[in-house]
Amino acid sequence: MQRQGWGGESAPIGFRATGGLLLVAHLLLVGWVTLRPLDVPWVSATNLHPLAGIRADLARGPVEAATRIGSGLALLAPLGILLPLADGRLHVSPLGSLLRTVSAAALISLAIELLQTGVPGRVVDVDSVLLNTAGVAVLHLAVVPAVRARLRREPDRPRRPAPGARGGVRPGPARRPGQGSPDVLRRWEEGRAQGATPTISRVGIAP
Repeated sequence: MQRQGWGGESAPIGFRATGGLLLVAHLLLVGWVTLRPLDVPWVSATNLHPLAGIRADLARGPVEAATRIGSGLALLAPLGILLPLADGRLHVSPLGSLLRTVSAAALISLAIELLQTGVPGRVVDVDSVLLNTAGVAVLHLAVVPAVRARLRREPDRPRRPAPGARGGVRPGPARRPGQGSPDVLRRWEEGRAQGATPTISRVGIAP
């Protein structure tokens, strides 16, 4: 059976649910940012030549280049953490995890670029796909392997034994009157003979 503790094959289900919710929220935000129509007087031409757009940004100066390239790297970068978090597996190959995450991010970025062909004011730019994918890869490598290694080292949380279970404390049988010392038995018989409720003082009971 697959364990769900800290040291098991998967992260706790709360982590996976949180990752899934954050992943959906981030994708909705990306869709709102990238697929809104823009009311602009003109748009640049479609760029299908890799690195051509990046070279054009660098030619505009360091400030504008840092802004445009940085925004491309940051747009989908959280997917580098959110995709593995939603998956929840701890014992996976670092290279395999990187390849799966980068491939999924590249497909999402490509889908966004294709959808932008029908949005006013948006154009297709192959360099956006490259930058988006690179940002995902960098953040994944910087965070995910170290976090997975730490979670794998965490010990399993202690579990309390169920009542009556093996190794737990079992309740003993109720002790009836008269099973104690002779003095207790004598007081009990006297009380029954007198018809009154006997009052038994607290005495030690032999084990």
